[in-house]
Amino acid sequence: MLATTNTLLINGIEAVPVKVEVDIQNGLPNFDLIGLAQAALKEARERVKSAIKNSGYDFPNRKIIVNLAPADLKKEGSHFDLAIALGILLASGQILKIPEDHFFFAGELSLDGSLRQVPGILSMSLALIGTDPDTRFIVPMQNSREAALVSETQALAASNLQEVVAYLEGIAPLDTVTVNPYEPSTGNENLPDFADVKGQESAKRALQVAAAGLHNVLLIGPPGGGKTMLARRMPSIMPDMSREEVLETTRIYSVAGLLNTAHPLIDVRPFRAPHKNASTASIIGGGRIPRPGEISLAQNGVLFLDEFTEFSRDVLEALRQPLEDKMVTIARAQATCTYPANFSLVASCNPCPCGFYGSDLECKCTPPQIQKYLGRISGPLLDRMDLHVEIPRVIFEQLRDVSSSEGSASMREKVLQARQIQLNRFARHKFKLNSQMRPADVRKYCRLDEASESLLKNAFDKLKMSARAYDRVLKVARTIADLEAAPDIKIQHLAEAMQYRSLDRKYWRN
Repeated sequence: MLATTNTLLINGIEAVPVKVEVDIQNGLPNFDLIGLAQAALKEARERVKSAIKNSGYDFPNRKIIVNLAPADLKKEGSHFDLAIALGILLASGQILKIPEDHFFFAGELSLDGSLRQVPGILSMSLALIGTDPDTRFIVPMQNSREAALVSETQALAASNLQEVVAYLEGIAPLDTVTVNPYEPSTGNENLPDFADVKGQESAKRALQVAAAGLHNVLLIGPPGGGKTMLARRMPSIMPDMSREEVLETTRIYSVAGLLNTAHPLIDVRPFRAPHKNASTASIIGGGRIPRPGEISLAQNGVLFLDEFTEFSRDVLEALRQPLEDKMVTIARAQATCTYPANFSLVASCNPCPCGFYGSDLECKCTPPQIQKYLGRISGPLLDRMDLHVEIPRVIFEQLRDVSSSEGSASMREKVLQARQIQLNRFARHKFKLNSQMRPADVRKYCRLDEASESLLKNAFDKLKMSARAYDRVLKVARTIADLEAAPDIKIQHLAEAMQYRSLDRKYWRN
């Protein structure tokens, strides 16, 4: 007898409907799982067999063929278990009927028939938006809070296989997932505050500009100057996440299996700080079973790469395309996955191997050593860093100063005002922030007066800037003008933006 049930497949962060076709025939007992099922998924045969028996049902001692359609997509994961088990029970006549077009199932079965949490439920729920109003999505109880984030999908939670069968037969109801009303997070209140930073006022200003336009920043200075301390405080001056951003970021963590069951919501802007020994796959994404990397987990937040020059050359060069396109595509022989990568990159490094070049402390590095050290950051990657900020050594008087400096709350208020100006300006565009402008948009929204034009031309020729660096200077100048609520870019805005390209000349051009 032939039976069909529905589940979904995770491809990147998107979910694709999959039909589980089960055919039970006469013949020698066998259990074949076809449809590009990978090795981990083929282990479902033993899990499903034990779960059916231990739940009090009969496992057919016949030839069983399970096909996962469409057969041209690679299938990975354990969430197919529930749909396969129900298909076998339906094909063997132990369940009379399932309205196949109205039910979707996802869940891993333990050997005793209980349902375990699986990744990607949020993406699956979002994929069911717009389907038949009678569609029901049955998920494990541990995933119920996650499924509740999508009010447009009707989700039901079950603890084990027996509860699902009883519901399908009309014997007992399942718990309806209660929709969680979205409320803006107040998590920024618990983040480190810029008021704790002594000195470094110019660096605080640069990070405020970066937060206002979601620009990339390179911090360079001697050890102990506060580079890490500054970077960790950047999320505290960024706006609260919108519902769209919350769902977008949460679904990435859902696919990666990193959600907290008790609070399955990423409602504070992510701050990711991977170690310098991280592999390319862990930073960019991929692996044997493709997973989002750190650049995707930092979506709508901050990716902090400390000791930037110590990362492998492959990792650094792999960052170039995502920084430009705000997404990354992982190509494999049987599948291609695309993950979002819209984040602000904050990188930090020393100016030389010993760390004291350019400071008031003695540097023992030779010029070739300095060039080799900084040469690990290629010119194309350096072009993609919108702001280059020098972090000087903090002096004793600054550390002992008890006067209060500007805190995150005040800085954040200015960032919010600048962001609102950008939202109004780009209301008819798909993008929202200055850093996301295309070249045509730069020409339209970053017009200069005669004096500013002359300044930019001189700087362009003197620094031998690339076309990409030229665009990024104008984007930063536009953000600085927005922070002052200025309708046009003035020469002082452009001069400040040019100041943030000084490292091109001082370190890399010599």
